[in-house]
Amino acid sequence: MIPADHLFPRNTPPLPRTSKPTTPPERRTGTIQSVSIAARFLQALAAAPEAQALGDLARATGTAGSSAHRYLQSLVREGLAQQDPVSGHYDLGPMALGIGIAALKRVDTIEIAAARMKQLVAGHAASGGVAIWTDRGPTLVRWYRSTQFSISSLGLGDILPLDNTACGLAFQAHLPPAQIKAVRKAQPAAFRGTPPAAQTLEAIRKEGIAALSSHLLSDVRGMAVPVFDAQNEITCVMTTVDNIGQTSGAAEREALLRAGREVAGQTGGRQSGSLYKSE
Repeated sequence: MIPADHLFPRNTPPLPRTSKPTTPPERRTGTIQSVSIAARFLQALAAAPEAQALGDLARATGTAGSSAHRYLQSLVREGLAQQDPVSGHYDLGPMALGIGIAALKRVDTIEIAAARMKQLVAGHAASGGVAIWTDRGPTLVRWYRSTQFSISSLGLGDILPLDNTACGLAFQAHLPPAQIKAVRKAQPAAFRGTPPAAQTLEAIRKEGIAALSSHLLSDVRGMAVPVFDAQNEITCVMTTVDNIGQTSGAAEREALLRAGREVAGQTGGRQSGSLYKSE
């Protein structure tokens, strides 16, 4: 018979415990905190209308005054910020300006607007696209047909009437009168409508959107919002058409305004109209 202590030796070290499976720890984002904080200072400087005092920047970024001073001095050394020797106020530096210009050169406003319009059409009962200004008038360079509502008479490359479309009115509200006059003269007589009143164009500028109903086809509503570049010049117009009998238009209107806000955020262009600024 084998003694029990041979089976279970007294001096045998205990077996290692098997740890129970646990929930994997939350992954770190991999970001460097100091870089993130420095970016907040750059954002605060970019958003400010003029050079800012140290205390104002500290409050805007949620940092203590001593920390704000160290971050800003580091940005100054790298050329991302600059400090006025008299007032001590801070502003964006030459390297920040160079980065901004390089970024603007890489922005393709039409492609950004087109991608956003494609998303909008996929989620609403409206067809839509992007138009640019040519010597013949508003020209569709992107057009997406909705599966819920589509107008077969509109398509890529079509020239839109200047006075009888929301798209044409949006351009008129933001282009010099001389350009409008030349195109109105060049468009076919069948295209020509009644030039909009000054109050109509002012309302479009104020609200940030143009809208017309039953202007080309019965029960069809058109809406359009302008898209600006970083120099505050209109580059294109995002436009939709929907059926008055199928939708109230309120959801499509807000969706188009929201799309305009999002595109402006990506391109650096200004946001037109008071409704652009509301969420």
